[in-house]
Amino acid sequence: MTDSSTNPNVVRHQTAAQALRDHFMKWQCKARQNAVRKSSGKPSESMCPNLIAEDGVLRQIVALINKHESYSLVPELKHIVLRTQDPKKRYDSGLELLAAEYYQDRREFSDHLTALFGPEEPLVDYLAQQGSCVLEFDRTRQYYSLPCEVVNLDEEDYLFQATYWHNQLFNPYMPPEVQVLAFRPDWSRAVADPEPA
Repeated sequence: MTDSSTNPNVVRHQTAAQALRDHFMKWQCKARQNAVRKSSGKPSESMCPNLIAEDGVLRQIVALINKHESYSLVPELKHIVLRTQDPKKRYDSGLELLAAEYYQDRREFSDHLTALFGPEEPLVDYLAQQGSCVLEFDRTRQYYSLPCEVVNLDEEDYLFQATYWHNQLFNPYMPPEVQVLAFRPDWSRAVADPEPA
């Protein structure tokens, strides 16, 4: 029997699409909560989807989820980074902030994922020209395939700033001129296995 879990050409009803979105965001929040509380913030496989375009699998990326602007902690992240040049203190303070209640409520998060790239990364231009890709999350007990619109963000964009300052906590050697892509899932065409209960 063909259904939306096996056939990406099936379009989900709005209610089913919302249920899948909520399930995914809850799964992501849990994975990130575990990472900051149990693995010193090291990204797990649940946060590192394969990026697939027309040419096939391009590479694995680290994808971020970001709070809606109304729940933003960007000023706090920025303050942690700017108050010390000591990478260890930044890292520890960032983990403390994120391990508290940061990932507690999935409803505070946008479903637009982001990823940071270096200044000369050709993949950014390629994806911006393509305008779309698929992010494929594949863990032992959960699989998602998310068709996404791809947008190259301006530095002034809130999601750019959220991604930039989050990454600064964990990477003191980040180059000054970075690029940030946003991935906006089309939940009506997303695939999950197993499906949300």
